[in-house]
Amino acid sequence: MADDADFMRMALTLAREAFAAGEIPVGAVVVKDGAVLAAARNDNRERNDPVRHAEINAIERAAAALGNERLTGCDLYVTKEPCAMCAGAIVHARIRRLVIGARDARYGACGTVLDVCGNRVLNHAPEIEFGLMEEEGAALLKEFFQKKRDERRVE
Repeated sequence: MADDADFMRMALTLAREAFAAGEIPVGAVVVKDGAVLAAARNDNRERNDPVRHAEINAIERAAAALGNERLTGCDLYVTKEPCAMCAGAIVHARIRRLVIGARDARYGACGTVLDVCGNRVLNHAPEIEFGLMEEEGAALLKEFFQKKRDERRVE
């Protein structure tokens, strides 16, 4: 049976696909009762749509698979800490547990910069776990942004 590490490895594979497509390398996987409901990566640049983050894409697919906008009992594995937009979607979808690889010191909205997911004033707060395969996710992001900086220098 698959475990947390298997699901995060799947999310990292999706993040690598995003990297190869020129997207910020983030992958997300929604799981319920040990089975993958949906998996997605960032594709906002490809689609010219600012809301096409991995988490949003995965949440939409999981909701469609369940036929319900509430993802009660579902876990979300994501390679990088969600932004405020994605954190809001996680709260509204009622994700049970959020497993995050790398923290995001600029935009993280699950406790690092903002605390949307952990805000007890809201009607739902998922269980949050940080650090699963953090090094891999952080290294992928670092490599992506270094490549972008290097490309700018060449221009």
